[in-house]
Amino acid sequence: MGNLKLKGKDILKLGYPNNQSVNVALEVMKRNFATKNIHYVKSLLKEILIHPENFEKDLTFGQIAETLLSSKKTEKRMLNSQRAAFEIFGNNISEEAKNQLYTALKLPVSVQGALMPDAHSGYGLPIGGVLAVENAVIPYGVGMDIGCRMSLSILDTPVSYLNGARDKYEKALAEHTKFGMYETHKSHTDHEIFDRDTFDLIPVLRRLKGKAIKQMGSSGGGNHFVEFGEVEITEEDEQIGLPKGKYLGILSHSGSRGMGAEIAQYYSRVAVEQCPLPKEAQQFAWLDLSTHLGLEYWTAMNLAGDYASACHDDIHRRLVKAVGGRVKARIENHHNFAWKEIHNGKEVIVHRKGATPANENELGMIPGSMTAKGFIVRGKGNPDSLNSASHGAGRAHSRGECRNLFTQNDIKKELKLKDVTLMGGNTEEAPMAYKNIHEVMNAQSELVDILGTFQPRIVRMDR
Repeated sequence: MGNLKLKGKDILKLGYPNNQSVNVALEVMKRNFATKNIHYVKSLLKEILIHPENFEKDLTFGQIAETLLSSKKTEKRMLNSQRAAFEIFGNNISEEAKNQLYTALKLPVSVQGALMPDAHSGYGLPIGGVLAVENAVIPYGVGMDIGCRMSLSILDTPVSYLNGARDKYEKALAEHTKFGMYETHKSHTDHEIFDRDTFDLIPVLRRLKGKAIKQMGSSGGGNHFVEFGEVEITEEDEQIGLPKGKYLGILSHSGSRGMGAEIAQYYSRVAVEQCPLPKEAQQFAWLDLSTHLGLEYWTAMNLAGDYASACHDDIHRRLVKAVGGRVKARIENHHNFAWKEIHNGKEVIVHRKGATPANENELGMIPGSMTAKGFIVRGKGNPDSLNSASHGAGRAHSRGECRNLFTQNDIKKELKLKDVTLMGGNTEEAPMAYKNIHEVMNAQSELVDILGTFQPRIVRMDR
């Protein structure tokens, strides 16, 4: 790797103003053109200086252009005294989670918010929190595991095979799923996502591409899982296209792995620098979508979401190849994301951190726990929830509490009672750690219709 011998005084000699634009130009050029000839680099910088407006939307040079076009100082933002409109669904929600939403609703960019019935406190926006803002994106409102999602494949295999050939399904999970920070597949899938030029246009992504290729088709630690189980379709829906009855299913829950986490960390840090807020609200620092950094994060976030989806495709492909059968239907939905949507006649950015999109007629999957049923749902498009629903049962006990409250023996008893085989898992994810999924579903009957259920039978998690 070359070392570009470019200095601040070289940039000043080109005619750059003696302000932040010099530091930004220096950083961008050293990061992107370390091996290039200094005369070539200077000619690029001169071109940007003469016509910065031509480079505003450029993913490499946009930040330099923006600094040249704007001399605004970074001023501390104050919170509004009044909260934006909001709705809370369900009763079993901690005061801490509510207070986190209340702080977010006072941001000057906030338009509307909601808490789902599975809500519990998180970092920044609570898990189960939904927040609509104007022309901005909040990295911690999206969360660390960008694009985390549920994916359900319904197979044409008779559901009785789960008992009759249980060993075969356990073996498939043991051999074809990988979890946590260190497990990866020996053979890597050559997915089209790695051909995208976005990886080359944004420096933080360029650095993460190798990791993303290595972790393709793997799942995270914590509450992420891959399961074989019994699907029961109780209401026919033309999008699913299956008659009522029982089917064998594969359900997975995971996100964008190390790539998503590093994108989140980098842009959260940048947002705090760009958008100083009072101490109690600093995790809600946002990036304006009219700025280069806002556009950069939005582009990276969308790539991370597509990568998370590609990981699930790979997980399901490997398992179906191992156990046989054909996929008759697939239901997938994500959370930990931000969407551009129209609400009350105007475009807003809707953050759903641990909340499922539930637009009218949109299908989704809401899991319970490793032993409790999950639910296949169809959204009702309720404007009070910003067209959202819960993303699961939600935690009743924190991970720390679980380590003190439950033992492996407690989990074994519950697994035996519900006829579930667990591979991996720990007390932090004990079935008793979660709220009652039936109460959660009852609290959101205005948000979704139930079309069917998924009962886990063989569950694989990180050890």
